[in-house]
Amino acid sequence: MARADAHSDAILKVANIESYYGPIMAIRGVSLEVPRGKIVTVLGANGAGKTTVLKTISGVLDPQKGSIDFEGKPIQRLSPDRIVRMGLGHVPEGREVFPFLTVAENLSMGAYLRSDRDGIANDLERIYDYFPVLKARLDQAAGHLSGGEQQMLAISRALMNRPRLLLLDEPSLGLSPLLVKEIFSIIRRINQAEGVSILLVEQNAKMALEIAYYGYVLEVGRIVMADSCERLMQSKDVQEFYLGAKEESARGERRWKRKKTWR
Repeated sequence: MARADAHSDAILKVANIESYYGPIMAIRGVSLEVPRGKIVTVLGANGAGKTTVLKTISGVLDPQKGSIDFEGKPIQRLSPDRIVRMGLGHVPEGREVFPFLTVAENLSMGAYLRSDRDGIANDLERIYDYFPVLKARLDQAAGHLSGGEQQMLAISRALMNRPRLLLLDEPSLGLSPLLVKEIFSIIRRINQAEGVSILLVEQNAKMALEIAYYGYVLEVGRIVMADSCERLMQSKDVQEFYLGAKEESARGERRWKRKKTWR
């Protein structure tokens, strides 16, 4: 496998982590890196362990084995609030906004660690530039927003803490194709304009591979393939299993009916 940090230092290094839900091993021997200022994506089917990887990095789950270094410091088994204070933001699957709080109150919760009022005000204006609809909904309860608006709010709430690394879990989940394009365009803007490193977990492989620099393929809790996104898009396995390409063998048997080879 080619190394993600071949030409850049890594803001995040994950080495051989194993995490469990009770007696069940969810991920095994997972290693990955996020180069500073880059977008890295993790692809995989439902149940592959993608969300578990992010939860383990952000401290929601403690790994039983392995190490996690953020900005050169070990963070495995630290509490989630300490990891947030270090500059790592996590936008979970399903958005998980505070439904009974207003949009403004949700954004304030994202900045609860900060006391620089001028900086917070400036960051709010930046958020409104990314997501103008939120400015028009400031007094509305977050639970009454559409799915796309809640996703925008969840990302904005994380940005209010000025993270240096942002973990995004399925930002396109349940959104219309038009909204998916808008969300991914803004993710790219956040990365390019602000230099925020991003680890993106996503089932929409095509969109993820188009905006990311490097990618990992996760199958049944383990990494089976890792390479630049350009090379991954050319991989026949990725094309078949994640991009919807149809390839048939000489006997007319589609490759998805046979065992994956992960060349």
